[in-house]
Amino acid sequence: MRRIFWVALGATAGVLVVRKVTKTAQAYTPEGMARGLSGLGEGLREMAQVVREAMQERDAELRLALGVDEGVIDPDQARALIERPTADHADPFGGQPGPPDFDRPSNPAHRGARAS
Repeated sequence: MRRIFWVALGATAGVLVVRKVTKTAQAYTPEGMARGLSGLGEGLREMAQVVREAMQERDAELRLALGVDEGVIDPDQARALIERPTADHADPFGGQPGPPDFDRPSNPAHRGARAS
């Protein structure tokens, strides 16, 4: 009985090793490499799409915060603020505490930042 057990265990282990080696060898064939790279390319395309969407969302937030789309600030001044945020700039809002929608709670850039 012991011999049958060890023979069965050895045969099972042998089959598993042969299957694993065959699968690994197939992964390194040209077809296997192409399959692996196609999956990588799809993942990169999905990541690029997510990055583009996040960039567009952030751009919309910045445009809303600066009031570029409402005509509150000159687009050239807005561009200068974005490119050099820490530089000395002329007051883009003409002495007002912010764009006209400063107290509007729907403006995500100014939520919680109320004028005192």
